[in-house]
Amino acid sequence: MSLRLDGVSRVVGKEVWIDPLSLELAEGQLYVLLGPTRAGKTSLMRLIAGLDAPTAGRVLADGVDVTGLSVRKRSVAMVYQQFINYPTLTAYENIASPLRLQGMAKAEVDRQVRETAKLLHIDHLLDRLPVELSGGQQQRLAIARALVKRASLLLLDEPLVNLDYKLREELRAELRDLFARQRTTVVYATTEPLEALIMGGQVIVMDEGKVLQTGPTVQVYHRPGSLRVAAVYSDPP
Repeated sequence: MSLRLDGVSRVVGKEVWIDPLSLELAEGQLYVLLGPTRAGKTSLMRLIAGLDAPTAGRVLADGVDVTGLSVRKRSVAMVYQQFINYPTLTAYENIASPLRLQGMAKAEVDRQVRETAKLLHIDHLLDRLPVELSGGQQQRLAIARALVKRASLLLLDEPLVNLDYKLREELRAELRDLFARQRTTVVYATTEPLEALIMGGQVIVMDEGKVLQTGPTVQVYHRPGSLRVAAVYSDPP
């Protein structure tokens, strides 16, 4: 899915959450949304997904205006910082749920569930309920359910922040390689410059609701367009 944001903004009360901005996201590309806490990353992702309506501007998917279209009618999957799983379903059934809604054959559901669970290192936990899993395991379960859906647009809002350091390092590389093999358009939000560099792709640098600079991730790191971009891209600033 290609995506175009045309003069999109978001104002809540008297607060400007997203300054008017325009972006073009090409089909099958990885975009890293980099910025500090409260930069507007989550607000922008919610506008892209259709969870919130922009105050002004339009969102176009494959050239079609979807600004007022419900998120349920879009081919979108989203993973949040805080894991969201179905508490009464086993890990297996959580991952299988979007595939069953698609009417997929039982054998293919089983293959994709087990393949995706193995990627996320939870294949030995498929018979457990979410309450029986650790926080990190529940987050991996949420990621698995989003990945298996094979949506045209995948949004990940700091998905690895609750995982331990070693697993985070492993999954960064594995997810990057997985995204490269798929034709899904991916928007991956992070506060960490190192994570942005590991993920690669294109970067969208944000701060205080504004897009400061876009371009190839490594290129923007080496050639920031302003001191503000350089500060966002450095740890410590």
